[in-house]
Amino acid sequence: MSKLVTVSNRVALPSQLQAAQGGLAVGLRAALEDSGGVWFGWDGGIDEKVSGPREPQVQEHNGVRYATLRLSREEYNLYYLGFANQVLWPLFHYRMSFVHCNNARLEGYWRVNRLFAERLPALLEGDELIWVHDYHFIPLGELLREQGVTAPIGFFLHTPFPPWDILRALQDYETFLRAMCRYDLVGFQTAIDRDNFLECLRHLDPQPAALPQAEVFPIGIDVDQVANAARRGFNSQQGRRLEQSLRDRRLVIGVDRLDYSKGLRNRFESYELLLESHPEHRSDVVYLQIAPVSRGDVPEYEEIRQYLEYMAGHINGRFAEYDWVPLRYINRGFHRANVLGFLARAHVGLVTPMRDGMNLVAKEFVAAQTPDNPGALVLSMHAGAAEELDGAIKVNPYNVDDVVTGLHNALTMPLSERRERWEQMIEALRHNDIQRWRLSFVDALQNAYRTRATEVL
Repeated sequence: MSKLVTVSNRVALPSQLQAAQGGLAVGLRAALEDSGGVWFGWDGGIDEKVSGPREPQVQEHNGVRYATLRLSREEYNLYYLGFANQVLWPLFHYRMSFVHCNNARLEGYWRVNRLFAERLPALLEGDELIWVHDYHFIPLGELLREQGVTAPIGFFLHTPFPPWDILRALQDYETFLRAMCRYDLVGFQTAIDRDNFLECLRHLDPQPAALPQAEVFPIGIDVDQVANAARRGFNSQQGRRLEQSLRDRRLVIGVDRLDYSKGLRNRFESYELLLESHPEHRSDVVYLQIAPVSRGDVPEYEEIRQYLEYMAGHINGRFAEYDWVPLRYINRGFHRANVLGFLARAHVGLVTPMRDGMNLVAKEFVAAQTPDNPGALVLSMHAGAAEELDGAIKVNPYNVDDVVTGLHNALTMPLSERRERWEQMIEALRHNDIQRWRLSFVDALQNAYRTRATEVL
């Protein structure tokens, strides 16, 4: 079996594994331990003195080599903070007003990709599959080919992929599309994303000599692992404290990074309208929103944080009673098991991103539920997870009235309907779990590589 080499912007180092067991880290770590592979990426640190070529720091754990590079302050500002998060992230989430392009950021992005491409070949032993992850490393496959790497190389985009009319706002977008064509396989979360990519390719003139295989691989979760962790969190000291604080009130929960793509503005406004238009829920419902700060150096993130803090105070000031606070808004993270325990305790999961590649919180909410009394999921129609979770109450996050209706229906849904919807969703999650995701991608990459090699011959 070929060894797997994974490249991602951040690496879940052995010392961090307990704190980084969600989503991507779970599937990739299992795949790497099965094959004895390499996980290569940025270590998350900034070195004010580093510049030019540098060697990766390598450590080994359970047969996996973890290789990381540290970025300079300039590289961090241009590649990560600038181009990745102020150009590609908003563009891929259809938020064009937040896109801030300039040549320095573009050049810095390519320089860091080239740095990683130059360091990776020395870590290869000759029988590997290379799996590149996400928008931080779009051109990496092309740059690896220029370094003489002949191994199968696949790319998986965790975010949405925008349609043609949005993508062409990206400076030098044709170069990015042609770079993606150097991969053997390009994977997407949904058919919409794949079709957008293929439509964009049709606009290239001249057409690339060879096109990659483009397929859909919706990322899943480890259902049993989530359920077990949720039970531990449910019964933990923090879980019991939450239960005591609720005083038999029903819990609505949201868990998101503090990001404009997550729909938190509209979500808070919808909750205010729910309390206004359905007074029967007052004093009976508590909405807990956990939103750890991310990318605090980006101005748009500070703006949304200030607005949410204002809205939290406004809602509580308007509706709170001396013994009831309607909204608990927390800007920090918690241990994964505790968060899953909070999800398990909730009557309603509120997941309303304006646009999301998948959104694993929606899936984790379902997996965390107690089968005999599961909560209801209110889910944005623009989340990739909506294509799989037919039992969710799907809402348009741009329409606050639609979200209010979804919330009210979730809070008043009979137990029999909640069970029926949950059973549909948990079956879908078990059918397409994290193991199937990574195995299907690896199999498709091997097939795509063989097909491309045959076509060349």
